[in-house]
Amino acid sequence: MVNSEHPPPPSPPMEFESVRKYLEKTPKADEPKKMESLPERFFDPLIMQGVRPVLIEPGRVLCSFRVPPRLLNTANTLHGGAIASLVDLVGSAAIFTAGAPFTGVSVEISVSYLDGAVLDEEIEIEARNLRVGKAVAVVSVELRKKDTGKIIAQGRHTKYLALTSKL
Repeated sequence: MVNSEHPPPPSPPMEFESVRKYLEKTPKADEPKKMESLPERFFDPLIMQGVRPVLIEPGRVLCSFRVPPRLLNTANTLHGGAIASLVDLVGSAAIFTAGAPFTGVSVEISVSYLDGAVLDEEIEIEARNLRVGKAVAVVSVELRKKDTGKIIAQGRHTKYLALTSKL
């Protein structure tokens, strides 16, 4: 029961400086030079290096992947952003299996994170087409621990397949 005569005490003020420090993490001395020397469009290869296709069939792609140190978060598990990227990239490969000449652009992506994957753990990534139409494709992607089958994450990705011009 809420007592309207006595509102709850105000929240403590946000510590903006600590938020700024979190966002602006001070790089190590040699990091700015390293960042500038990264090749263009390096992100997909950074994520996909080590992904091994196990099965490719119409509407389905199954891959195996050993979690590398470059994709760990501060808790030493596979980073959520890397998982979302794997949903995107492996899911896009499944769209190709339907005969699509290109995989389109992302409209929506969602990921439910259910468990962690640690360094050197072998995982499976399975993508299944739910629908590949003329304008839209929807893919379901599941990441599992290879040894137990325990689900690490489930994702769903919707992509717009740009229509070709009739001009």
